[in-house]
Amino acid sequence: MIASLAMYDFAQLRAPADRFWASIRDNLRASGVDAPDKLERNNPYWEVWESPDLLFSQTCGRPFRLQLADKVSLAGTPDYSLKDCPAGYYRSAFVVRACDDRMMLTDYENTVFAYNENLSQSGWAAAQCHAKSQGFQFENIWQSGGHAKSTRAVAEGRADIAAIDNMTWELVKRYEDYSLNLRVVEWTKPTPGLPYITGKNIPKNIVFTAIYKAIESLSLHDRLSLLLHDLVEIPASAYLAVPNP
Repeated sequence: MIASLAMYDFAQLRAPADRFWASIRDNLRASGVDAPDKLERNNPYWEVWESPDLLFSQTCGRPFRLQLADKVSLAGTPDYSLKDCPAGYYRSAFVVRACDDRMMLTDYENTVFAYNENLSQSGWAAAQCHAKSQGFQFENIWQSGGHAKSTRAVAEGRADIAAIDNMTWELVKRYEDYSLNLRVVEWTKPTPGLPYITGKNIPKNIVFTAIYKAIESLSLHDRLSLLLHDLVEIPASAYLAVPNP
């Protein structure tokens, strides 16, 4: 079986994430589910998400609705208690250089837009749908390969604007000094956050309970490090209803 937690895999969070997984693992084993000792950190996202041995992972809403909905089961959505978002939801921050005097999102219509990948909800879909609501689309685009890479590109002047989810933005502000050179020019509307998933052949209620108990048992230090507040159930229909650009 395979377990991974790669979506917010900052180096500073690996030890708390490992302890979180160890608790989930032990809860699963106590329920009769064979769970691997350690998290998988070497295989690409899609290789894990589409593996017949998938036990536990975290994906993004756009991959779920476009390619994974009929292949995996939702096992709960972490609630990071993000500002101005319902439980389990998140939104995207449009980040620009702090010294840039353009104040409206529409001012960035023809600038270089950095995005992680086009299968990202927060980095691509939410951004383009939000821009469309204001009468334009980002067309001068540059693919960075990761949210943190997008923000660094903006800070260093290789791009002018990027959209990243507010969980990543909190972590970038916490761990990356270049974040001091950035500011948020606008936010998108909230959408369902990054869900935990399990294989179709795994009882999802058992996985949900194992995760819930693990969150409840986290030390205060690990809870604050991972920003984990709670685990909520958001139906698949809510993810599938999110618009695509």
